[in-house]
Amino acid sequence: MKKIVLFLILIGMLLASGCTESEPSQVVQTGDAVSVNYTGMLEDGTVFDTSKADVAEANEIYNSARDYGPLSFVVGSGQMIDGFDNAVVGMEVGEDKTVEIPPEEGYQFQDYLVVSYPIEQFEAINMTPVMGETIYAQGYEGTIVNINDTNVTVDFNHRLAGKTLIFEIELVSIDESEDA
Repeated sequence: MKKIVLFLILIGMLLASGCTESEPSQVVQTGDAVSVNYTGMLEDGTVFDTSKADVAEANEIYNSARDYGPLSFVVGSGQMIDGFDNAVVGMEVGEDKTVEIPPEEGYQFQDYLVVSYPIEQFEAINMTPVMGETIYAQGYEGTIVNINDTNVTVDFNHRLAGKTLIFEIELVSIDESEDA
């Protein structure tokens, strides 16, 4: 009988202290510093980037000069494409989600970043342009997309411009903003 009374007293104390109520989960808000693991894919399933070394190896995109691990950034600070920022808002630590990001929220194709140069400019520096070759002009990286008798066309858009991107995101941690 004493054990039952003691047990009931302990349960009463537990209920009174609030230990049985779960605290609301912390969710990502704009301004929070977060860390995520991610895998970025094209619509056809081609993996173009990941924070996980094993996924990079499995998809033959592993770079030994890169540090793999969670990516840290401040939500809404412009460090990430809009669609990625928007995707993490509201997530809880440990949550996984897959999002589809259209070009408008990722990398938009800009016509003005496709530039034609007279072929003489390449000849003047003893360079033979090759389709698909990456070149650097005025501090920008571009890809040769067309060559004819008079011009070489170079696309300076981001390599993912105009593409719908699929991201698998796992929220690893939240460091709440100071003004939250």
